[in-house]
Amino acid sequence: MSWEAAAWLMLGGSTFLLFLGLPVAFSFIVINLAGAVLFLGGEAGLVQLARNSVQSVATFSLTPIPLFILMGEVLFHTGLAVKVIDGVERLIRQVPGRLAVVAVVAGTIFSAISGSTIATTAMLGSLMLPVMLSRGYHPTMATGPLMAIGAVDMLIPPSALTVLLGSLSGISISKLLIGGIVPGLILSLAFVVYIIARVRMNPSLAPQAEFTEYHGWEKLRPFFQYVIPLVSIFVVVVASMSAGWATPTESAAIGALFTIVLAALYRAITLENLLQALRGTAGISGMILFIIVGAMTFSQILSFSGASNGMVEIIAKLGLPPMALIAAMMLVLVFLGLFVEQVSMMMITLPIFMPLVQKMGVDQVWFGVMFLICMQLGLLLPPHGLLLMTMKGVSPPQVTMAHIFRAVIPYIIMSLVVLALVFFVPAVAVWLPRALF
Repeated sequence: MSWEAAAWLMLGGSTFLLFLGLPVAFSFIVINLAGAVLFLGGEAGLVQLARNSVQSVATFSLTPIPLFILMGEVLFHTGLAVKVIDGVERLIRQVPGRLAVVAVVAGTIFSAISGSTIATTAMLGSLMLPVMLSRGYHPTMATGPLMAIGAVDMLIPPSALTVLLGSLSGISISKLLIGGIVPGLILSLAFVVYIIARVRMNPSLAPQAEFTEYHGWEKLRPFFQYVIPLVSIFVVVVASMSAGWATPTESAAIGALFTIVLAALYRAITLENLLQALRGTAGISGMILFIIVGAMTFSQILSFSGASNGMVEIIAKLGLPPMALIAAMMLVLVFLGLFVEQVSMMMITLPIFMPLVQKMGVDQVWFGVMFLICMQLGLLLPPHGLLLMTMKGVSPPQVTMAHIFRAVIPYIIMSLVVLALVFFVPAVAVWLPRALF
């Protein structure tokens, strides 16, 4: 079989199954079974498929994923995340769209201590959306910031998907985790500026409401009591990696242990909520690892059939300059974000993109951060953005999908602007990793 036919079978078949609605893991497993029989030699190929499946998840580099997820699950189930919101709310004075600004600031802090975008969005939506709607916020002004800052969780470490991207692409996980910090903070600041400016132009979107003004120590107490100790988790994780004291896996273990110890010191942890956190971690981690089982073998079969090398050679012969080729890759990722979720985007594109990136000699951390921004965009892009579905799931009936789709458009535009900024000014992504390592 020619490599062209192999490419149509592997890439076209997996994409078709995804569009049919088959879960990602099962889509890749079905295609892998066909590919193993055709390209790896029948029964021997199936034996090799089973061996590859075990080896794909029995790797030390994937260990941070469940540990990062555990950090967010513990904070969510123990109620410490609510304390973070309260601490931030007391510090922010009366500004246009105050509750939306509080959501963005609190979400940014929570992103630094949680490894799951879904957990951040679900938590903020459950806690803040009913309050915002009850105070007369328009559904688009109430839901937009919650989804947008939930997506930023992917850029600010700890992030499970960043670890997965680094593991699958061969990019340094430590540098990739650090590289997303500055773009993530720029996005958070842009969201705050947009909310204030938008509500100044149209105050009916977020009517001002009376709020309790705290003074002195009572205003600062929750911030020092909860926010600073919890943000210290982020400092510990990043400092241990950047100083070379610990690998990403060891840093994740330190962060998870530190989170549980803090929850115990606050007397917030019980056997029941610890079990809930562990069950949530097992469920999400199992889903991700199941996808990896299919995805790693998929890449190996694609390479063994000659399809990966064939497509790379065709693209290389186009003679496009490196920057034009990278821009085209970003457009492909944004387009895929309309239809497929983030792990699928990695699985479909990395076997083709990474050999080209390595061949062109471009900075892999820079490319990886842009890849992350494109995946972050995919969380928000209608109609299948994962965070759109999450927000709908925690919203009251008066919030429609039309409201949710309209709400994310300004934040999508801001994310595209930041993607362009990183593209034209690579230092935005690579300055901090180079300074720390």
